[in-house]
Amino acid sequence: MHASIGQEILPKEIADFIKANKVATICCIDERANPYCFNCFYAFHEKAHLLLFKSSVDSHHSKLLSQNPNVAGTILPNKVELLSLQGIQFSGRILKDPFPEQIRPEIIYHKVFPVALARPGHLWTIQLEKIKMTDNTRIFGKKIAWQKSS
Repeated sequence: MHASIGQEILPKEIADFIKANKVATICCIDERANPYCFNCFYAFHEKAHLLLFKSSVDSHHSKLLSQNPNVAGTILPNKVELLSLQGIQFSGRILKDPFPEQIRPEIIYHKVFPVALARPGHLWTIQLEKIKMTDNTRIFGKKIAWQKSS
């Protein structure tokens, strides 16, 4: 499965929020269908709707992601304001190589986190498929949804 580039446009509020933040909580599934969550720093490729993160090859979640590509997760701002809370919930799939020529995960990720070049690890790519954003900054309970077309 390859990332489809530029076929859908994310709502500006969602894209801006993802770009403004850098830490996601990602949930994967273990061999007994139990959820397992971890946190990671991510880079975002807006046009292709990708989240990229780097992780140790030996980590428990890397082993789980190799077995089951389905993931879900959340992104919250670095500082949470209770009355003006913003955040997203997402679901997607781990993509495998090869990627289209225009998508170079290593370049995208290390441009955002150059210090990560010094650490060994595997670069993972999530193709975002569904996103729901809660944005209480203007209207309490405002929801913005996006879904990747088939």
